[in-house]
Amino acid sequence: MNNAARFLQIHLLTAYGPANLNRDDLGQPKTAVLGNAQRLRISSQSLKRSWRTSEVFQTALGDKHLGLRSKRIGERAEKIMVDAGVEKKKAFEWSKLIAQAFGKLKDEDKKIGNQVETLVFASADELQAVDALALTLAQSQTEPTSEQLKLLRKSNSSADLALFGRMLTAEKGKAETNDRPQFNVEAAAQVAHAVTVHRATIEDDYFSAVDDLNPSEDTGAGHIGELGFGSGVFYLYACVDRNLLVENLGGDKALAAKTLRALVECMCTVAPTGKQNSFASRARASFGLAELSDDQPRQLIAAFLKPVADDDQDTIAVAVARMVQLVERLDAVYDFDGRRFVFNASEQPFETKANPVEHGSVKAFCQFVASDLE
Repeated sequence: MNNAARFLQIHLLTAYGPANLNRDDLGQPKTAVLGNAQRLRISSQSLKRSWRTSEVFQTALGDKHLGLRSKRIGERAEKIMVDAGVEKKKAFEWSKLIAQAFGKLKDEDKKIGNQVETLVFASADELQAVDALALTLAQSQTEPTSEQLKLLRKSNSSADLALFGRMLTAEKGKAETNDRPQFNVEAAAQVAHAVTVHRATIEDDYFSAVDDLNPSEDTGAGHIGELGFGSGVFYLYACVDRNLLVENLGGDKALAAKTLRALVECMCTVAPTGKQNSFASRARASFGLAELSDDQPRQLIAAFLKPVADDDQDTIAVAVARMVQLVERLDAVYDFDGRRFVFNASEQPFETKANPVEHGSVKAFCQFVASDLE
């Protein structure tokens, strides 16, 4: 195996108290059935959004290396033009042309809107181009040309776009600016839905609130309601193709390394924001295993097909022991060729017989994931 391993795999165990981190269409915590047992679930979409919009990610990478996912790029351009002195009707018409560079207009037939139909992940470079064009049009007071409307970029320096990708579908019969598959970005990161390692039950919280201005003789509630919640230890898995990440970032290995460190720090420390004010569901991972290898990636979810039993044992410690056993069995079958690093706040040590494991802090863990990239 060469020094710069292609695949980074992350395995985390995180305990959450009562919470409703990720709701379904009925407002209940999401679930999944695994090993014929109901588990609580956090969707990968929820996880990725919480990471990329977190203060940790924003601080590490800054506006220069972060894009936006929105339908409202046309509205953004319109505001810039109006603020710069363009007459509102004219700014609106020009903003529709700018929006069309990113996708089909939401109300194209009615000619009334400047939003696109679907969310578009625009890179920082593309957003800068939109802003610059809006100011140019304000100065020239002329409609944008077809050349100016080529706002999409094949290369970019946006970490979130490089990690999580985008798809821009082609529209038959449209002009060249609407033929956008060449600007698709294949995601370098794959994120699994997090599930509890044990059986989990959804409970209902019946709550009431008192009206502070109620007269003293009125003891009734001003509001009553119900809210679903659950708790448990979640197993989270993610895989990053580090070669593809570097490629998506135009060959910038230093930026790729910074992106990986920021991503993994978020995975370990950032909780989804669902119902935070109601449950204060802040948590940090108690255990993390990072693997660097050119071997074909694989989850360790098989360690939890049989739910961790509800007994007096430490759930995280049992889960760590299960992972050790599965890793050793898989190593024996597939001859793992790579490096491993563990941080562990559990009382159960993580040691494998055939392959050495490095140990350290979360800070060292985040450094390990970017090994040999810079």
